[in-house]
Amino acid sequence: MPETTTPGTTTPGTTPGTTAGTAAGQPPTVRRRWSARGGGDGAPPRADVGRVLLYLGVGLGGLIMLFPFLWTVVTSITPGGNLSGGPSLIVEDPTMDAYRTLFDTLPMWRIVLNSFGIAVASTLCQLVTGSMAAYGFARLQFRGKNVIFALYLATLMVPLQVLVVPLFIQMTRLNLNDTYFALLAPSVASAFGIFLLKQAMESVPRELDEAATIDGASHLRIYATVILPLVRPALATLTVFAFMSSWNSFLWPLVVVRSPELMTLPLGLSTLHGQFTTEWNVVMAGSVVSILPIAIVYMFAQRHIIAGMAHTGFK
Repeated sequence: MPETTTPGTTTPGTTPGTTAGTAAGQPPTVRRRWSARGGGDGAPPRADVGRVLLYLGVGLGGLIMLFPFLWTVVTSITPGGNLSGGPSLIVEDPTMDAYRTLFDTLPMWRIVLNSFGIAVASTLCQLVTGSMAAYGFARLQFRGKNVIFALYLATLMVPLQVLVVPLFIQMTRLNLNDTYFALLAPSVASAFGIFLLKQAMESVPRELDEAATIDGASHLRIYATVILPLVRPALATLTVFAFMSSWNSFLWPLVVVRSPELMTLPLGLSTLHGQFTTEWNVVMAGSVVSILPIAIVYMFAQRHIIAGMAHTGFK
């Protein structure tokens, strides 16, 4: 007669506390899954090995991308006489002399304030103009909407270098060269911002608009109280991109700025390169000063940037 087991009893070959179905310490289904994944005989599953290799590759890539930033910081605190060798992350006699020289050579506080003010103003203008235009393209129906939007996107293919001469002539005729307005004017609106926010707004259910309309809300109220709160990740993404673009702008300020009082950070750093010699530790100190605001903004907004790109389908 075949031997039967009841719950709580043990069979030969099993340890007390385990049943016949859990011989060898695991249920048969778990052992089959482990074997199917390549983990038989105590070997790790193939999926886990692949994950470890993926993490190692990502970590190595991260170190490769991080090295230039670390080298910049290290070079900025290295004495000028010790820079004759190759790139190194080891500093024998760290010093802050390069930063003192930087602030003694250039009016850095005024330069940083100029760059920060222009970047903030440009970012705010792009958020306002971009969100309003995006709302019109995403929610309103009017003749030629698709054609106008296609023309907006076409401007993304036109580089700034092509527009420098026409913009300079326009600023000259308006007598606006060498002014803050001339620095700000080309970045008041952004086709990229309109595209990004339009994609985000189109993902918002139209039922919310209809419910607000039934309650008597106007387009302006729907835009301000319904749409904008739901596309905050996309707004954060545009904020970072607009701030970075204005902060790092070099060509346009080089064309329209003549007064040292209006000099922006990229222009100021360009004056550190001498005709015959260059103090590279001072240049790297200036680079660190220019990187810090961007790094701080990105650290606070990275979660919203990732969410905004995923939300709008921008890849």
